[in-house]
Amino acid sequence: MQRNDDRRDFLKKGLVLAGTAGLLGTALTPVAACAQTLGAMRRANRHDDSYIFERKPFTWPGNKTLAVWIAPNVEVWHFDSPVGQQVTPNTANRVPDVVNYAWREYGIRVGLWRIADVLDAAGVKATVALNAAVCDTFPKAVDEMKKRGWEFMGHGTTNSENLSGLSADKEKEVIQHVLRTIEKSTGRKPRGWLGTGLIETNNTLDILAEEGLSYCGDWNNDDQPYPMKVRKGKIFSIPYCMEINDIGLFLRKGYTGEQYLRSVLDQFDTLYADSAKLPRVMGLPLHPMITGQPLRIQYLQRALAEMKKHERVWFATGGEIIDAYQRANPAV
Repeated sequence: MQRNDDRRDFLKKGLVLAGTAGLLGTALTPVAACAQTLGAMRRANRHDDSYIFERKPFTWPGNKTLAVWIAPNVEVWHFDSPVGQQVTPNTANRVPDVVNYAWREYGIRVGLWRIADVLDAAGVKATVALNAAVCDTFPKAVDEMKKRGWEFMGHGTTNSENLSGLSADKEKEVIQHVLRTIEKSTGRKPRGWLGTGLIETNNTLDILAEEGLSYCGDWNNDDQPYPMKVRKGKIFSIPYCMEINDIGLFLRKGYTGEQYLRSVLDQFDTLYADSAKLPRVMGLPLHPMITGQPLRIQYLQRALAEMKKHERVWFATGGEIIDAYQRANPAV
């Protein structure tokens, strides 16, 4: 009984202490309630209101109806920073935080390649959310990903920092640096972006569009791509599917491998059924230090094997999905 209490206590602490680099970190921070007002609703104004039942049907290439893209997050963290996902609570924000730093680094040393083997066996190409600092820190890892024909999208510089609080000029400088660094290392400029911690400023989408990017995975409010409103250029939102992010399921909710598998397949089964009427997109966010662990990798393998049994599924990269969406919806 004491063991269960300890586990619940650890999971509860993990919700608070996971760090700003966590994909859900800012969403879990308590915010004081505000008194009711009678003013106009303050909205993002970054997209048109569109309900799924109003949209025209189309199909993905090959008459497929459900597009699935796999998004491993390949990241680095500063050794002298306490910020980052944690397998053990660091309540004192001690530095160096060796136990968590080393656990995160397992991803680039071992876990990523376990995931790569599973994807290779399934014949699936990944769309990597890549911290730009990986390019100089682990160039051999980037070369190995390139050999597989994986797509790369910008994912900030490191996962110890994010874009929050930057001026427009500084943010543009950072984004340009990320894109240039990845292009120099991979030979191709990224077409997509996933914010570190999915964090944006009020200028991020405008800067991304001005830099010629095609898609962004930060806005998880739809099952289909859609055009975002920007000052100049064009950029689309693509469903990243935070509900089945391995951080949320394994670390925050404490799911077992079987529970993770059931969640992923529940998501897939519903989207596949829905896609018989209107096409859908399913993203599968992965983190090598989590899903790439020996006790969990079989559940990714089993999930992909089950998905591949369905004839209307199209495994694609983020860029391929956006290209197909634009061909099918030239007016958007």
